[in-house]
Amino acid sequence: MQRKVLIVEDSKTSMDLMRRLITKAKLRPICTSSLVEAKHVFSSSAPEEYLCAVVDFALPDAPNGEAIDFAIESFLPTIVVTATLDESTRTKILNKNVVDYIPKENAQVYDYLTRLLNRLDKNKKIGVLVVDGSRVSRQAMTALLRRHNFITFEAADAKQAMAFLHRNSNIKLAIIDDNISGIQLISDLRKLYSKEDLGIIGISSDTTSGLSARFIKSGATDYLHTPFCHEEFFCRIMQNVERLENIETIRRVANLDYLTGLPNRRHFFTRVAANLKITPKYQSLAIIDIDHFKQVNDTFGHDCGDYTLKELAKLVADFFTDYTAARFGGEEFCVFFSNVTPEKVQDIMEKFRKAIESKTLRFEKQNLSCTVSVGVTHKSKGGINAMLRLADEHLYSAKNGGRNQVVGDDPVDGDPVEGDPVDN
Repeated sequence: MQRKVLIVEDSKTSMDLMRRLITKAKLRPICTSSLVEAKHVFSSSAPEEYLCAVVDFALPDAPNGEAIDFAIESFLPTIVVTATLDESTRTKILNKNVVDYIPKENAQVYDYLTRLLNRLDKNKKIGVLVVDGSRVSRQAMTALLRRHNFITFEAADAKQAMAFLHRNSNIKLAIIDDNISGIQLISDLRKLYSKEDLGIIGISSDTTSGLSARFIKSGATDYLHTPFCHEEFFCRIMQNVERLENIETIRRVANLDYLTGLPNRRHFFTRVAANLKITPKYQSLAIIDIDHFKQVNDTFGHDCGDYTLKELAKLVADFFTDYTAARFGGEEFCVFFSNVTPEKVQDIMEKFRKAIESKTLRFEKQNLSCTVSVGVTHKSKGGINAMLRLADEHLYSAKNGGRNQVVGDDPVDGDPVEGDPVDN
């Protein structure tokens, strides 16, 4: 179900702009122009249907922020828009439990609204750990974080903080106060978590010169001096979380094949190396090659060749979701199996071969089909590079033997030998 955003705004120009932004964010705007209308519309809805509310501070029937109070009391995360920029209005808004406020200065400011809407949805899956010896301070920060839909965790000391991090892989950001030897904790955390995996904001009320630099040098990605204003807190949180997301996007792009969306060779070797550290009892590797792929390109064109690769990649992704699969380049794919018996691997690969053989592809009103040849090895001695060479030899035999078949190790030699050395 498409999530709703309640808009309470009496300016047609602002309403139109917000409607477009919210629709562009793939959310459903529910537009009202007064507090009375908003109450009427919301009375037939449940708060769970809404992601948030965007509310004008001053309305004809709610001149002093009464519509904001209604949205908050209705359990809606509330973003305030206002044409008034004086300090008194700003203070009045920030004293309420709002997500944030947006001044109606110019159209560019509304881009921030788009970021907020995206964040409110994404934040539901992101954990933030607050580490502070003061219960009052911890609860004040977690209350602010919950306005932005973050999953929050509170720790009173370093031991509790470590326990939370070990148990909860969704924690992406830690806020650490200096009153619990925060600089030492940050240093210890950096031995376990890189800056690409965990953001850390150091906080302190100490005015000692150079303290912020000590936090950064110890591994913090940001620093806040207390007392801080809500706006700065939210901006720093958003900035740090988005930095981590951008790094993850770069990682994902670097690890994926641009055409098929499957992991690429680089990611394949990284995953296999990590898997081999546990020295699995059984290891198998299969190389899959599309038969007569050059003929597909020559007959139907390279667009058809790309289409064929994409369709086969979907089957590879579906068939080998529990294993490590990748596109190795050209028309070749590779799958690594860990702790799967050779007999089961052979059965899986044969079922895959038959699935490809029976699949009909349709490209530009033309039906076409294809087959694959597969080389499989279960010999782990010599590490992954030796396995690749053996699987490639078997693939060559499958091609020379007529294609559309799975060729593996000889029955006697193929049995895994426990205690084989493993190349990491």
